[in-house]
Amino acid sequence: MTDLDSPLKPLVGQAAANALAAQLDINTVGELLRHYPRRYAERGKLTDLASLELGEHVTVMAEIRSVSSRPMRQRRGTIMEVVIASGGRTLSCTFFNRRFQGSLVAGRTGLFAGKVTAFRGKLQLTQPDMMIFGDDEDDGDDAADQFAGALLPIYPATTKLPSWKIARCVRQVLDMIDEPADPVPAEILAERGLPSLGEALRGIHRPASDADHRRARGRLVWDEALAVQLALAQRRMAALNRPAPACPPVPGGLHDEFDARLPFTLTDGQREVGEVITRDLAGEHPMNRLVQGDVGAGKTIVALRAMLRVADSGRQAAMLAPTEVLAGQHARTLRELLGPLGRAGELDGADRATRITLLTGSLPARARKQALLDTVSGASGIVVGTHALIQDRVEFADLGLLVVDEQHRFGVEQRDVLRSREGGQAGGQAKTPHLLVMTATPIPRTVAMTVYGDLEVSALRELPKGRSPIATTVVPVGEKPAWLERVWHRLREEVAAGHQAFVVCPRIGEDGAAANGATGRDAEEDSFEEADLEDPDDEGADSDDGKRRPPLAVADVAPMLAEGPLAGLRLGVLHGRLPADEKEAVMRAFSAGELDVLVATTVIEVGVDVPNATAMVIMDADRFGLSQLHQLRGRVGRGKAVGVCLLVTDSPPGTTARERLDAVASTTDGFELARHDLELRREGDVLGASQSGRRSGLRLLSLLRDERTITEARDRAWGLVAEDPLLERHAGLAGMVAEIVDEERAEYLEKA
Repeated sequence: MTDLDSPLKPLVGQAAANALAAQLDINTVGELLRHYPRRYAERGKLTDLASLELGEHVTVMAEIRSVSSRPMRQRRGTIMEVVIASGGRTLSCTFFNRRFQGSLVAGRTGLFAGKVTAFRGKLQLTQPDMMIFGDDEDDGDDAADQFAGALLPIYPATTKLPSWKIARCVRQVLDMIDEPADPVPAEILAERGLPSLGEALRGIHRPASDADHRRARGRLVWDEALAVQLALAQRRMAALNRPAPACPPVPGGLHDEFDARLPFTLTDGQREVGEVITRDLAGEHPMNRLVQGDVGAGKTIVALRAMLRVADSGRQAAMLAPTEVLAGQHARTLRELLGPLGRAGELDGADRATRITLLTGSLPARARKQALLDTVSGASGIVVGTHALIQDRVEFADLGLLVVDEQHRFGVEQRDVLRSREGGQAGGQAKTPHLLVMTATPIPRTVAMTVYGDLEVSALRELPKGRSPIATTVVPVGEKPAWLERVWHRLREEVAAGHQAFVVCPRIGEDGAAANGATGRDAEEDSFEEADLEDPDDEGADSDDGKRRPPLAVADVAPMLAEGPLAGLRLGVLHGRLPADEKEAVMRAFSAGELDVLVATTVIEVGVDVPNATAMVIMDADRFGLSQLHQLRGRVGRGKAVGVCLLVTDSPPGTTARERLDAVASTTDGFELARHDLELRREGDVLGASQSGRRSGLRLLSLLRDERTITEARDRAWGLVAEDPLLERHAGLAGMVAEIVDEERAEYLEKA
């Protein structure tokens, strides 16, 4: 019996099996049939040669226009040039020391595969593989049958293994394989009108029409979406089955008194999300909720009200921030918001109050000892810290809620350790604290349902009243160098008007990249300061030697500004490698208006709130990710004055980097930018293959195109898991989950 687990060698021969294994790591029938075509060439319709890009490996269908040969000038041998044409455009295929083939005749059509290169300003294929239709010289009597269909599958291929050789192997396997067992129950297939697995695999590889291909893809996409959602539903169910410390509302408690003292009105979104969180916290099973909101949407207030609910129940809340600067900022903000309600035990503290403790890795020994004591004794109802909170020696009296701010800036292992902290006992069983994850990086809905599918998602889309607009402008100094002088003049204008400004650089400097030369705590802190794309665009400005220059650094830019265009202004420097007390002093000075301009890394990306700061200049803006740029500019325009953000770049027009910057300048809607960012990044691998280096189980599922399928799969998966949590009555589905979401990626999804 030949099934999906069968080895390929008996079916395709040793040479082909070895090539598939070496070139594509394909070893079984199932792996080959899951190597889906990248696209289809329609018979009689040639490839659009205008769509080719330099450096890509392509397979094109074209007509031979001419064949010629000439001797090499500097060495013995000949050069053969085959000019192919399609859609009024031509492409040269160059061969070295290759004899004429009888099939290379003007007017014939074939497939040509190779890497696109350039010679004297024109695109060409050098030494490409070819398959000429009707030519049986290399492929035997079955060549005509192989291309008899209207649609020719074009596979992801390599230089040594062209698409048509993969197609031949697929055809041989499809002719010999038995009908595979279908993992999806017949009632689901009938309900959705989906073909069987065997029919879908044949339809995706050998479609008779475009309708056949679409129907087959619909079935296979459903399998992938359902497998991911089943894995996530099982994790949600497992979380719901754990006990958690119930924190019901306490009338007249801290939460209610805080609301009564608020000097502003909560937005409708803040109230609605707050009510949902209140219901979650009152339950006896752990809340697992992601609250996403655009920059300035008021997530901190939502988190604080949740923490006060927990404090009213006599339990503790911990708030984890990615950097010491942000942790310190959060602690100050919470104290300011609470006022006397956050000063328990102090002379001016309210009768009903709690205490806020800051716990970071760089606290002096005496202060750290007191912070640890307040935490373990329960004297502090709210503990704010960095990764230091996940250290084993940090103990809580009764942890009821964990708030993770800017979760995307933590490693999955760090979040997982803190998420598993115990929050007391329930009948001898350890309780799991409630989890509230916050992010100011809006997440497209389909990403939230996959990467964060084990979390319930709430969104804050309404900005509080009083937020000022931010005008964003791209400054293309590569084309217009004189504009940089105007940038610094613009900063001087803002300072002259009584405002303050940020200048942001991609790295710290001195020792190279931000994390270079740092150890221990510094290395952890610095690692959060890099632009989140290592090389956003290879088409950026190059130096004379052809290599792209290093990103600008704070250590270089700050003295240049102090001695040059910003001379006479009060400049400060902030980055993660500074000692904690110096970072604290710089932030306090900037917040107090004692500094005019702060030159910093992305350490100021989140949480820094200085209403008087109205201008931001981002140097080498093309070195940053789109969402990161949106986060950075959110540090200005937080008061009554209009904010301005200037994106300085030497990246030329027409590149992906410039397209990203133009997108940031065109809108302040973070949700729109998040979707645009997803499109530019080509979605990535939602199962973490980029982390593991292994091939993903997702081949067809698109977070952009398949939103409806993902939504329907999520609902169906939850129903299945609610009735059969371990899928014991659905062995086929359990096997499909194991195939697409293996143990390593399941762990990645759970931690993420």
